[in-house]
Amino acid sequence: MTFSIAAWDPSSESGPEWGVAVASKFLAVGAAVPWCAAPVGAVATQALANLGYGPGGLELLRAGKSADVVVAELTGADDERDHRQLGVVDGTGGAATYTGAECYDWAGGRTGDGYCCQGNILVGPEVVDAMCEAFENSTGELALRLLAALNAGDRAGGDRRGRQSASVMVVREGGGYGGTIDRAVDLRVDDHPDPVPELQRLFDLNRLYFPRPEDLEFVPLDDALRAELSEVLAALGYQGELKEALFGYAGTENLEERWSDDDVIEKGILAHLRTAASGGP
Repeated sequence: MTFSIAAWDPSSESGPEWGVAVASKFLAVGAAVPWCAAPVGAVATQALANLGYGPGGLELLRAGKSADVVVAELTGADDERDHRQLGVVDGTGGAATYTGAECYDWAGGRTGDGYCCQGNILVGPEVVDAMCEAFENSTGELALRLLAALNAGDRAGGDRRGRQSASVMVVREGGGYGGTIDRAVDLRVDDHPDPVPELQRLFDLNRLYFPRPEDLEFVPLDDALRAELSEVLAALGYQGELKEALFGYAGTENLEERWSDDDVIEKGILAHLRTAASGGP
């Protein structure tokens, strides 16, 4: 009842990443299909989903088993394996996909270099083919490439029953808020008439509030900028020394991941502040 991609990116500036993107005519698909852990790998469990494949698959990956072995062990121990579908990417980018013989048509999957795509109850194999092509031809961070694949599958027809939910999850070591967990991206559209574009909108917000370290750009606080910022912050109700007022604004607007104690301002905070000053959202 779903189409998904599981993949890794070993070349990220912030460190290797693993992730899953998925869409379905199913409520809150992100609560069931994607399971990821860094530096372990990623699992997508779907069709008549065995949710135990998620934590069980990650446990096997932690033990150093390859994607092929993980798929074989999970499905081999499952009497309902003919109704399951599974995609796994391991810690070194090995990929494997499985489609049980009793999954509803169209059902199937493909693997490529560092990724696997799979789906069931699709309009046809063109959905998976489009996902693979989009992932292979896209550039940028892993989340963007996963979303490109998901969009391509959606445009190719996706789940033949319709649309309802979508999700993207990406992990890397220290990638989460504050650097204390691995979950760099974890976004879900649980019930929406057009969930894949809505997921893209949420991801754009995610990039604002939770930027990657390499995306941060800092501007020195020269006299002209100090004067501008002081005026704008005062108009918005933030008083006191400039950095203190800026800190208050950044915290209120949830922009603290763009903060620096140095005599600078990050471009995302600056743009957000200027938009607020002009009466924008």
